[in-house]
Amino acid sequence: MLACVLSFAVPASGNAITSGGSDATSPIAAAAREASSAPAATIEQPATAAVTPAPAPQQGTAQQSTPAEGAAKTPDAGTAVGPDVTNTAPAVADGPPPVATIGPLYGPDPLPAAPAPETAPEAAPEPTQREDTGVGGAAAMGLVPDDNTAAIRTVFNAINNYRASLGLAPVKYHATVAGLAQDWSDNIATREVIEHRASFWTDPRALNPNNGAGEVIAVRWDRDAAQLVEWWKSSPGHDAMLKDPRFNVMGAGITYTDGNWQTTPNRYTMWGVVNFFGYTTLPAGTTDAPGGAVTPPTPPAPSVCDLIAKHQPPTLDLSSAAIRGPGDLVAVDSAGALLDFPALGNGQFGPARTAGTGFGGTKEVFVTDWDRDGVFDILAQKLDGTLVLHAGIQAGSFKAPLTLGSGGWQAMTMTVGTWCANNRLPQILATDSAGKLWLYNNAGMALIVRRTEVGSGVSAVRLSMVDYNADGFEDLLAVGSDGKLRLYRGAGTPAPRAEVRPVVGIGWTDYTGLRALRGAKGLNSTAIAGLDANGVVEYWDLGTGGLTTPVTVATGWTGRKLAQ
Repeated sequence: MLACVLSFAVPASGNAITSGGSDATSPIAAAAREASSAPAATIEQPATAAVTPAPAPQQGTAQQSTPAEGAAKTPDAGTAVGPDVTNTAPAVADGPPPVATIGPLYGPDPLPAAPAPETAPEAAPEPTQREDTGVGGAAAMGLVPDDNTAAIRTVFNAINNYRASLGLAPVKYHATVAGLAQDWSDNIATREVIEHRASFWTDPRALNPNNGAGEVIAVRWDRDAAQLVEWWKSSPGHDAMLKDPRFNVMGAGITYTDGNWQTTPNRYTMWGVVNFFGYTTLPAGTTDAPGGAVTPPTPPAPSVCDLIAKHQPPTLDLSSAAIRGPGDLVAVDSAGALLDFPALGNGQFGPARTAGTGFGGTKEVFVTDWDRDGVFDILAQKLDGTLVLHAGIQAGSFKAPLTLGSGGWQAMTMTVGTWCANNRLPQILATDSAGKLWLYNNAGMALIVRRTEVGSGVSAVRLSMVDYNADGFEDLLAVGSDGKLRLYRGAGTPAPRAEVRPVVGIGWTDYTGLRALRGAKGLNSTAIAGLDANGVVEYWDLGTGGLTTPVTVATGWTGRKLAQ
């Protein structure tokens, strides 16, 4: 899976900011796959909302030190804030400063067929959501609801005039595809982040294309829509997409904001997204030209997936950090020492080194970058019912432990990861004794006081969150008391996909711990490791979208607890 790389460049016009900079002329060379959005389930607000196991706020402060048993402190929920976001004011200049760009995004070639219904030994639980507590959500900050009819027609006509000059057939227009593009344009403009909707070709509004898929993005400090197309033409990667003969339908989204480069350096004045698709048979509703403006969607109801802040996680040198990478094996020994086994990049792991002490008394420990500061943290699910964060320090060790939940957590079966596609902060998925599946909001360095019920009938003795089928979304693996490993496919939204749950493994009660690994066997590789009752650590590569034959990567782990 190739990742879109941000680079900085001054556009020829001195004004356009685009999803460009790629010199790839082949869709395959330019292919990049990420996670896409899907409609959120309905949230029901109960009359009373007592969150368990997320209690009322307590007082406390955090200081840097080595974690120790019983030293956890709880933040003041009224003053605690999320991850730091540093906004640097732009330097005074005669025009816009250099801007970030991102390459065009192609769908896979060939595109996957529309999914057929899966079969499994049991039906899926009802995809319900119920909000326990929390008010508000991420507002559509800075958007200006002006008519975008003329801008959309300008983009459509400019693309087809260019194709005609090259002897290519024109692309037609579809309002449903335009809705997909408009939704994403509004989404990224609201978050002030230039990024693609990954796996956009799988969205129902893509109408099942079978002959190519592409997406281009551009932003400007004015409302000159024609210059969006001119910039795309000037970028080899985007130019190749504009004149790709496979495409015969497009949809465009244009979003306006109140931003300007002098005071809001990330809130560009105009955001544009175009989706291209190729169909053997044109979908019903295809027209020769846009019929009018695409009405911006009504802001969704508040969701537990809502981000608490807009930020870009940094990339740091972690060579001195307690945990050096997402592919490391991490364990707690019988004395409470935290051990890190560094991934060597070839599916093997280096010798253990002690990364910290004082981690005894835990039911489970989780490796995560909870505050997305670029350094890996430890989230400890304690036997006394508390949930404690040990925030990592780039130079090594951890800050003083910080209590995120002060009661009831020992009864939950939980996992941690980036379940929500529109939120870079990790979240918690957990089941209770009644089999209800809960999604907990990440409140940063503050108490967790908000959760949503996203499923029921999930009976599990162990959970693990990983992109099992390589579609760009985190999935949930649940080990039942019968030893069956069931797959709950994620869609980037609070509730798992509404479908039957395939059994992808048997005999999994033998494993006392599971850990999702990233980059342990090459860049962007995905795998899962399991520790069995005999102290053997096995490794399954998920690069093919499913479990492979396990490989033994460590032995002699009896008495250790594998961190998730």
